[in-house]
Amino acid sequence: MLTLTPALARRLAVARQRLADPRPAPISSPMGTAPGIMETIRDLGCLQIDPINVVARSHLLVLFSRLGPYDPARLDTLLWQERQLFEYWAHCASIVPTEDYPLHRHFMTRYPWSERTLAWVKQNEKLKRYVLSEIRRHGPLPSRALEEGGVHPVNWVSTGWTSGRNISRMLDYLWIGGKIMVARREGVQKFWDLSERCLPDWTPRHKLTESRLVRFAAQQSLRALGVATPRQIGQHYIRGRYTALPAVLASLEAEGLVARAQIVEGRTPWPGQWYIHTADAPLLESLADGNWSPRTVLLSPFDNLICDRQRTEQLFNFHFRSEIYTPKARRQFGFYVLPILHGDQLIGRIDSQMDRETGTYNIHAIHAEPKAPKAAGPGIAAALAELATFLGAQNIVYPKTAPEQWRRALR
Repeated sequence: MLTLTPALARRLAVARQRLADPRPAPISSPMGTAPGIMETIRDLGCLQIDPINVVARSHLLVLFSRLGPYDPARLDTLLWQERQLFEYWAHCASIVPTEDYPLHRHFMTRYPWSERTLAWVKQNEKLKRYVLSEIRRHGPLPSRALEEGGVHPVNWVSTGWTSGRNISRMLDYLWIGGKIMVARREGVQKFWDLSERCLPDWTPRHKLTESRLVRFAAQQSLRALGVATPRQIGQHYIRGRYTALPAVLASLEAEGLVARAQIVEGRTPWPGQWYIHTADAPLLESLADGNWSPRTVLLSPFDNLICDRQRTEQLFNFHFRSEIYTPKARRQFGFYVLPILHGDQLIGRIDSQMDRETGTYNIHAIHAEPKAPKAAGPGIAAALAELATFLGAQNIVYPKTAPEQWRRALR
């Protein structure tokens, strides 16, 4: 059994998330453009999509943290022209590689719809046929172009924002079921088309059995995490869809594809059964030998490294919760907070906003974790300057106060 210190476990996780040096080659080279983006997304498995654009859209920030200032138009080309990527549900609504289509197709055909949803869809067959017919005849179409067509549907009723939004609910049903896809976006507005017209001819379409799917996804999840427990594997990538995961891990271990590990702090092992993928054994050995090139980077609040909040707390001793939906008076750190990763530690957070009208990147507040190192100050300042460049900001406005140990660097 492999034994890791907490620091080594963190470094393996950070390295596998492409958040340690070396970065891909400079943006002027092929590695820093479309291939660099694709390699990063393959390693991560997915990029979560979120509509909030206070700093930048989350998926753009996740790539920026790993690639530096890249051209987002390259990502658009991969999504909407080359179709090497598409939008679907991974651990949340996400961007995923088209080469992984068989994995997601399995979910499309087996989504566990509630009886209430299935009953509503059955009651609204005319609405479903209308939506598909309009998209087939006129697509790609935004949802606003579909106005129920005189169908007079049975209303979808819920306690949330979807109540009465029959077109949106039907589009979601058809999207999750794989009948339609997002063909392009204008801002956050999605344009829907038939999946058969969105997927390129080279899309793999072979069917996966449940066991083969879990076998593939568990390895993808584990490699993205570096070192993980079965619960953490099950919470990552295609969250909650790992049928018979313990048996699959046992099979992968018997084949020598994964290995058991323990994380020992002092003389005390951390609870739980931990695994690493044997393909990462050379990287682990290199890290153990001191080959570690840390970076200081800012993370999206929905970054893959921290999307499992319980794991983040255990591995990094960093309690993080998004306060976007918290009333302003009750927020502790701010509306849109970017955690600061310094090497293998999460050492603080920054509440900020990009004002696109004035070209100003406003830093509202900077918070340091207890024992955050003074030496991180210049790295944080450099990371903020690089992010401002990526955002197209003409200047950065810092708050009047900053953590004492970083005050000289952040002014």
